[in-house]
Amino acid sequence: MDFKEFINKSYLRPWDIAIILLLIISSFLPLVVFSHQPGNTAVLKVDGEVIKVFDLVEDGPTYTYKYEASDGDYNLIEVKGDKIRIVETNCGDQICVQQGWKSKAGETPIACLPHNLFIIIEASDGSEDGSLIY
Repeated sequence: MDFKEFINKSYLRPWDIAIILLLIISSFLPLVVFSHQPGNTAVLKVDGEVIKVFDLVEDGPTYTYKYEASDGDYNLIEVKGDKIRIVETNCGDQICVQQGWKSKAGETPIACLPHNLFIIIEASDGSEDGSLIY
């Protein structure tokens, strides 16, 4: 049985096949539309006040930012593409340095409690999925 014979014996008509192919192709449209995912943002807060917002984008630049308080406390923050960490600080416990790299929205924030400093990663598209409220 060849293809023409199969079509003639079935209830499918040529336009039915065209419509089915169009529906199959259009089912991949959301992949094209939503494939561009913007990067996240990291928000640096000290005493509840937003000090700086870092854009975390894949293949982005690598740079350091030094937050220095008026009383001499400091934190050296490193951004490398889509991840962020605290490299150096002058607090006693160094727990914020030991937390390492963070990159996902909703992950546990980087916290330096002696300096009351928090780095919170948020989804830049405004979605609430996986994000924590502080």
